Amino acid sequence: MNLCYIGLGSNLSQPQAQLLQALRMLNHPDIGRLVRCSSFYTSKPMGPQDQPDYVNAVAAVETVLSPLDLLRALQAIENDQGRVRERRWGARTLDLDILLYGEQVIELPDLTVPHYGMADREFVLYPLYEIAPALQMPDGQKLTTLLANCPANGLLTLLDSNQVHDALAVC
Repeated sequence: MNLCYIGLGSNLSQPQAQLLQALRMLNHPDIGRLVRCSSFYTSKPMGPQDQPDYVNAVAAVETVLSPLDLLRALQAIENDQGRVRERRWGARTLDLDILLYGEQVIELPDLTVPHYGMADREFVLYPLYEIAPALQMPDGQKLTTLLANCPANGLLTLLDSNQVHDALAVC
């Protein structure tokens, strides 16, 4: 089993419900086992500002899938939930990103791990810290160091991790 961290984001079609459905799909025998999930946070869009705010979270998932097979599985979940790629950083029903895949550094045409922008994204670092505060990046850099250099930029907790857990248990 490989421990992976997956970033989740949505700003269309009931974003909280989109994230909860994605979390249920990540906890599937064909993909892996959901180990932990952060709180849900609201954040301003990273790209064009003519779109709704995002709901973001990070999940820890154990998987036997290879990195590329995991990427394909995540893209299938996105597609099943109505993801349409119209413009870079545009509004979306669901975005799932492999942030970390074990201790691996991966540089392929379709996949870069650690995720290329995670060090600058508060909506990734704060939820990641919530579920893995002692995490160290594959290059040896501590998550706490990255977090210290990344302002919260108005990131707000929407549902705490207990509320997320309860919502998953109900559905």
